[in-house]
Amino acid sequence: MAWDEWEQLKAQAAQRPSDGTAHTRLNQLAPDGGGGGGGDLVVHQDDLGAVGHAAHLLYDEVKGCADIAGAGADKSGNGSTVQAAASLKSHGFQLGGALNTTVDVWSSQVKSVLQACAHISDHLDFTKRLHAEDDAKIGTVLRGSDGGAVPVSQLDEYFK
Repeated sequence: MAWDEWEQLKAQAAQRPSDGTAHTRLNQLAPDGGGGGGGDLVVHQDDLGAVGHAAHLLYDEVKGCADIAGAGADKSGNGSTVQAAASLKSHGFQLGGALNTTVDVWSSQVKSVLQACAHISDHLDFTKRLHAEDDAKIGTVLRGSDGGAVPVSQLDEYFK
């Protein structure tokens, strides 16, 4: 396509009325700042905060209710289940060893759930903070020296 053809097509597209039918869209913003956006991009992070809060509440609940290894701890820190396992073992019952294994597996699984809850909560906090920093950086970078909008070609370079 020759350059003058392109200029002709641009002129024809600019003259068409906006009647809601499909048209070719040029890679530029209307001089009046139009484009249908109506302003800055805004992201509300209430949902992220709610998920992070729920993960934190779940962490506290699981930690408080699921600790069978530490529940009813004696002076040495052994919980009642561990004490029962030791007592059964000392009397020659195989159930003692099985109960000890159960406590170990259960504790490992509870730690995995707690770690996942903490990871979710921490990651959402980190994500919110990181995006706020990115938004501030982009807001600073996307202004020309005169305070005006940066051309599309320069925006394209930013996202590469």
